[in-house]
Amino acid sequence: MTTESLTAADLAAVPDAVVERLSNARNVLTVCHRDPEADALGSALATALIVEQLGGRATPLCADPVPSMYDFLPGMDRFRQAPDPAIAYDLIVVGDCGELERVGAVLTEHAALFASVPIVDIDHHRSNTGFGVVDWIDPDASATCEMVTLLAGRMGVPLTAADGMLAANLLAGVVIDTANFQHPNTTPRTLRVASELRAAGAPLSDIARRLYRTKPHAQLRLFGLVLARLEHTPDEKVVWSTLEPGDLEASGASASHSEGLIDLLAHSEPAEVVIVFKDQGDQTRISVRTREGGVDATVLTGAYGGGGHMRAAGATLAMPAKEARVQVIADAERLASLVPPR
Repeated sequence: MTTESLTAADLAAVPDAVVERLSNARNVLTVCHRDPEADALGSALATALIVEQLGGRATPLCADPVPSMYDFLPGMDRFRQAPDPAIAYDLIVVGDCGELERVGAVLTEHAALFASVPIVDIDHHRSNTGFGVVDWIDPDASATCEMVTLLAGRMGVPLTAADGMLAANLLAGVVIDTANFQHPNTTPRTLRVASELRAAGAPLSDIARRLYRTKPHAQLRLFGLVLARLEHTPDEKVVWSTLEPGDLEASGASASHSEGLIDLLAHSEPAEVVIVFKDQGDQTRISVRTREGGVDATVLTGAYGGGGHMRAAGATLAMPAKEARVQVIADAERLASLVPPR
């Protein structure tokens, strides 16, 4: 693997304990969060490929099926929804999860496995307080895939491995979590990582097109329904909309098609805080985006037990959307009012 773009400090960011655990493991379960996106899927699959390149066996797992929008990425058909009962796992790697519970139903359905097998936690969420025997948490990383790229380099695994599968999936994760290198979480190291992945053959232009400029008509109809409900405070500093229960049926869309709604609302020029409320009956899921130098999104979502990043975070509230909107918007308005005029 070429590492011309990566510095010694880049590779030194990988903890020795992570390298040791992966080097010694023979049967590894690599797990990502429920409702997955490209960073979760890419980092889990890439970690599995690294293990295999080192001579071990690995099973990439996601509690939910892989959304069809990611079918273009090689290796997505490898994901299982449950551990392989024929394998005696000696290590679990959980990636891109701010808390262990985010892996979903697999945690309760296979509680004994998660309780008895050591867990390595690899994540870039600031809200992650650690849940593994080894925790590698880097809030300055743009994506967990950025971290796993460094892991491959540190362990001597070529980014060209698996006929390009490794590089393609890692770059897809970086692209999705930086909004194609537009978010402020894009650092010089992020660009160095992307350079190495592109040099290894990852099809950057195709990945960006597939993730940001290719949408089925049903998804576009869904976006139209939600955008038509756009509301804002009088000063326009807080903008929000709601995904209602009947929207999926009305548009012919699936739940995974709601991916990208929050980023579309975040195009609002004057908004300091943008919120999408997902009405789930007796509970409400919120996704939050904030502007650079303004409101910390984790402060808003943290009040409701959520977390994420300073500019992108989420939470689930145990209340109907009508009540959640009143409470969350009031909190967002208060936080936005503290931001100095731009």
